[in-house]
Amino acid sequence: MTKPKLLADQLKKYLIPTFERKAKSITALDVRTLTSYTDALIIIEAGSQRQVTSIAEHLLTALKAQKINVIGSEGVKEGEWALLDYGNVIVHVFESRIKSYYNLEGLWADAPRIDLSGFETAPEEEDHEN
Repeated sequence: MTKPKLLADQLKKYLIPTFERKAKSITALDVRTLTSYTDALIIIEAGSQRQVTSIAEHLLTALKAQKINVIGSEGVKEGEWALLDYGNVIVHVFESRIKSYYNLEGLWADAPRIDLSGFETAPEEEDHEN
């Protein structure tokens, strides 16, 4: 089984584009021991329906540029709740009110949270290196 730090490193390609769009909150859960259909859930809170769509579309574009294609997506244009299924990672982008209603973090309370503290500054640090 992949160690939590290695899983966090594998999630970089999903997380960096998310932090670029200034989401209100981002939570990543390690669900490998709790379900067989994915390894990680990324739960993103956006401040508005427009931001939900913006974050979801940015993720789709950024990952496609890395040759990572989505298996399925729902709700991107509607903007309340977008679901992006990448197989081993499932990304949920919620408008704040909808996120509170569904409370996926509560539903997956037994799942260990993945430490994202190193990702918040990643895009700026990369820019300084170039």
